Amino acid sequence: MSHCTELVPIANEASPRGRIPIAHMRPVYRLDEVERRLGKLPPRDHESLRATYERMLEKGAERFQVKPSGLPAMSHLYDELPNFHEVLDDLRRQLALCSDSRDALEITPMLLLGPPGVGKTHFAREVAQLLGTGLGFVSMSSMTAGWVLSGASSQWKGARPGKVFETLVDGQYANPVMVVDEIDKAGGEHAYDPLGSLYSLLEHDTAGSFTDEFAEVPVDASQVIWVATANDARQIPDPILNRMNVFEVAMPDEDAARKIAARLYRSIRDHHDWGSRFAPEPGEVVLEALGRLAPREMRRALMTAFGNAKLDGRDVIEPRDLPEQGGKRSPIGFMH
Repeated sequence: MSHCTELVPIANEASPRGRIPIAHMRPVYRLDEVERRLGKLPPRDHESLRATYERMLEKGAERFQVKPSGLPAMSHLYDELPNFHEVLDDLRRQLALCSDSRDALEITPMLLLGPPGVGKTHFAREVAQLLGTGLGFVSMSSMTAGWVLSGASSQWKGARPGKVFETLVDGQYANPVMVVDEIDKAGGEHAYDPLGSLYSLLEHDTAGSFTDEFAEVPVDASQVIWVATANDARQIPDPILNRMNVFEVAMPDEDAARKIAARLYRSIRDHHDWGSRFAPEPGEVVLEALGRLAPREMRRALMTAFGNAKLDGRDVIEPRDLPEQGGKRSPIGFMH
């Protein structure tokens, strides 16, 4: 791949806390290679592959390679994610190295280990927002085929490109955050190892010419920022673990959980017109009850409580408004 071109600010992509991402334009594939592949296709075959090549030519090869214009403000993340301080410290160190230089943003792939509902996926989304780059998401627990990352050969009926290719080609960024959720759920029930492509994708040198099995055109995935989540490291192959910084994320302690619950209460109240009808802060007894929940369960519990209080004609949430604990856990991630 050729070198990046000039630095440009992304005026309409201002990240939170007032930082404007700065970007190089970086080619993520070669147009002449796409044209060559398109020219070799039979006239009336491979319509999906033809459409993919035509889309690549139409969009052009260059994407924004962004990084914050300086070391971004991260104090809000330390407040919102008190159980992720070790991960945030490591991220901050890596951002500091390139914040006042011409070097590209370089983040070592990270693996977040922790129980369900601790906020791992939410953290990954916050990283993408902090850096001002795009986000690709792959859930390994819901895979229907082993080629979700690397694509399937166009010879197969219904084949399509993999998620890495789609995120780079269809997105705006050369360095998106790519979340591999529940990587420990990628079992051996597939025709081949669904994590096989990660061996090369997690290595900077080999990722620079990653070839999707559907399009068969090399793409530059060397700038992708990888965040994987898992509950159990024992299910993850050692070659994957050896390529990543591994962090164990525990459930927040009682004090931290209460702070998360209070912040979520204020966030929900501030982001809804009906929120002004409720008290500015939740009561201590409510916070104590919420503090016993996993972070991703708190929002759902609060929305239920707001509704119950409204139906009862009150502007203050009470513990009886919260849903009963012990119900079936939701599969969705921790959300704002």
